[in-house]
Amino acid sequence: MLDVLNDEYYMSLALEMAAKAAGQTGINPVVGCVVVKEGRIVGIGTHLKRGEGHAEVHALKMAGAEAEGATVYVTLEPCSHHGKTPPCCERIIEAKASRVVVAAADPNPVVSGRGIERLRENGIVVDVGLLADKARLMNEKFNKYITTKLPFVTLKTASTLDGKIAAETGHSKWVTGAAAREQTHTLRHQHDAIMVGIGTALADDPMLTTRAVVPAIHPVRIIVDSKLRLPLSAKVVTDRSAPTIVLTTQGSDEAKKRQLEEAGVTVIPCGEGAEVDLRAAMKELGGREIGSILLEGGGKLNGAMLDAGLIDKMVLFFAPKLIGGDQAPVSFSFPGRPKMSDAIVLEHVQVEMAGDDICVTGYPRYEAQHDG
Repeated sequence: MLDVLNDEYYMSLALEMAAKAAGQTGINPVVGCVVVKEGRIVGIGTHLKRGEGHAEVHALKMAGAEAEGATVYVTLEPCSHHGKTPPCCERIIEAKASRVVVAAADPNPVVSGRGIERLRENGIVVDVGLLADKARLMNEKFNKYITTKLPFVTLKTASTLDGKIAAETGHSKWVTGAAAREQTHTLRHQHDAIMVGIGTALADDPMLTTRAVVPAIHPVRIIVDSKLRLPLSAKVVTDRSAPTIVLTTQGSDEAKKRQLEEAGVTVIPCGEGAEVDLRAAMKELGGREIGSILLEGGGKLNGAMLDAGLIDKMVLFFAPKLIGGDQAPVSFSFPGRPKMSDAIVLEHVQVEMAGDDICVTGYPRYEAQHDG
């Protein structure tokens, strides 16, 4: 039976610990665990890296013999299957814990509920659902990938109040301030890959790495380049701090493809048309175990991804500036909707300040034709 005040306290601690590992676990979820006995915390643990011990293993190892008769608080259902590590539910059973409090069930339909069932079969009391919404939100990337094998795509863009991402001249440094840029680097750290279009790559020659974050893990760099215009001198080619993938078409230049591959770039043809088939690209990237992508494209790529229903979440920074210009690039360029009632709507919107800039976060709701 839930002891709401104490249980929420310990589960909140487990969630805080899990959040600290965001960006370190690849396609695995972030998970925190706290072991409590007679009002004392005797073990804590966090899943830190794919292929290594899960949160429960670290916490139970710390608890040692005191795990017997203890309560285990864990943010995600203990696994019941053999993957890269042994099942955590068996480790809890071996430790002789008396109770397990689980925030969220495993979203993987293949294994969901089995860990809980296994614990109960061995006489352990299991309570499920405490702070479940927080736990699910924390693992929104994992939850999509494990159920669809498609990457969770977060779009980040920075614009002026009149929707411009650069001046008519192309000058864009800097639209937003230091606080927003620091948040962007944190977002890069928290995603498996960062994706831009060839226009951005040519205009800015970015490195697309994570800076101003400690610790920092560089994401895989993805360039959408239908005609293979990416120069061999580009930083994403010459700098080897992170892998680079170029998405192109079946009809792109074979000689340039070989040159890029010889320079260490992975080139993936996606579709036979004039433009990269973005839906096919997402399936291909998911098959390569890229579970999350931060999209930092220009208006064309952002618009194409949005129009295809491939963006899961948006993080929109607005600087308190007006720059005008009929030809100045905008955040989204895609075929317009005929009526305001047809507009793509953001749900679960949150607004906060990032220094002097405004940050709007939300989840796009698409029309029926984009489902699936």
